[in-house]
Amino acid sequence: MSALSILVWCCLLCFAQMLVAVLGSTLQVGLPTLAGNRDGMPEIGGWAGRAHRAHRNMLENLVLFAALVLVAQLLNKGGTPQVLLGAQLFLYGRIAYALIYVAGIPWLRTLAWAVSVVGLAMIFIAVM
Repeated sequence: MSALSILVWCCLLCFAQMLVAVLGSTLQVGLPTLAGNRDGMPEIGGWAGRAHRAHRNMLENLVLFAALVLVAQLLNKGGTPQVLLGAQLFLYGRIAYALIYVAGIPWLRTLAWAVSVVGLAMIFIAVM
């Protein structure tokens, strides 16, 4: 598996997280509220709120990951063991993060996030 293919899997994860967040929001406030202008929309709580926050965090981190993977590819370093391991750590950390966050396990969530950050750091170091 290449770093670029892992990037594609990360995009799929981000998309799946968006669907889970939308499903949770729909169950809490209903489709008419979500389809409206969302003025005065109630706060989404519980697992649905956590799913939304996990998705937003994935979007923030996916930008960094995508930039690093693309730079690694441009520098012909995308297939190096360090970049591949960093990309794998990012993906697996993000999968764990999403599941743990929705389940509501705070400290384990932070550990999963840290694994993904180590993956980002590994790619960053490889391209410098």
